Parts: sequence; structure tokens; C-alpha cells
Amino acid sequence: MDIERIDVEREIGKVGKHICEHDKKKGLLIPILHRIQEDYGYLPGEALERLSKKLGLPLAEIYSVASFYHQFHFSPRGKKIVRVCMGTACHVRGASKVLDALKEHFKIEVGETTEDLTLTLETVGCVGCCGLAPVATVNEDVVGEIGKKKLPELISSIEQEEEAEVD
Repeated sequence: MDIERIDVEREIGKVGKHICEHDKKKGLLIPILHRIQEDYGYLPGEALERLSKKLGLPLAEIYSVASFYHQFHFSPRGKKIVRVCMGTACHVRGASKVLDALKEHFKIEVGETTEDLTLTLETVGCVGCCGLAPVATVNEDVVGEIGKKKLPELISSIEQEEEAEVD
């Protein structure tokens, strides 16, 4: 190959076009994954297989991207996502008791969802409301100072169809 005769612009253009097409597909991936999760509540395998064919991306690459981000889920989730704070202040003020009570009442472990899809139970490192410890969130609502009196109210609000605030 005669290096002097290589048209650098033309060669870079070919590579650039290839990379751009691939990057376009990869650039669509995360917004499409968000849309699929909005529609189904999680990322069903069948939908990811169809996406792989549609975008021409390997299924393994799609799973690799989706599993990297914590906000994507591969199984159905509850209508209410309950996150118990396990940060230092909450831990010291009884977050473990709150978590144990929720696990016992709903008969699930952390990371699981009830069979009727009422609740998904998770823990978080810190909610940022240390002055209200122990704290949990029910979807986007913060519930603080969960003690013996407030715990039954929290459980009742989780079981209710409509979002209810716990005082």
C-alpha cells in the first residue's frame, strides 16, 4: 500500500460515518430504555430482544448498559417503592427495626416485590433527612421519625390504594 496515495479525509470519513451510525444507535439506547420502563414498569426480556433487532445492537450490549444504571429494573416493581434509610443517624435511631417490621408484615426481603405488586422494598444509604431519623420514603414522599406509633400508620398508608401522607 502506497501511503502517499491514501486519501486521509476519505478514509476518516468512512470510519467517521461508521462510528456515527453506531453512536446514533447507542445514543438512542438509554432514552428508549427509559420509555420501555415507563410503559411496562420494568425492562421485559422480550422488549429488549425486539430493541436489539430494531437497533442492530447485540442483546448483551443492551443488558450491559441497562444493568450499569441503578434506575433500570429487569423484573416488575411495586406500585409503591419503599426505601428505608440505613444511614448512620437512621441506623442509630432504629432503622433496622423499621426495616424488619416491613419485611415481616409484607413477607418480603430487601430488593423484593410483593406478589400483588403493592410494594417493592429497598434500602438506601442516606435520604438526607438525618434530623428526622429514622426515615423511609414511599415513592417520593419522605416519612420521618418512624417509631412504634408511626410504624402502623406507615404500613397502613402503604397498603392503601391512594398515596396517603403519614404525619
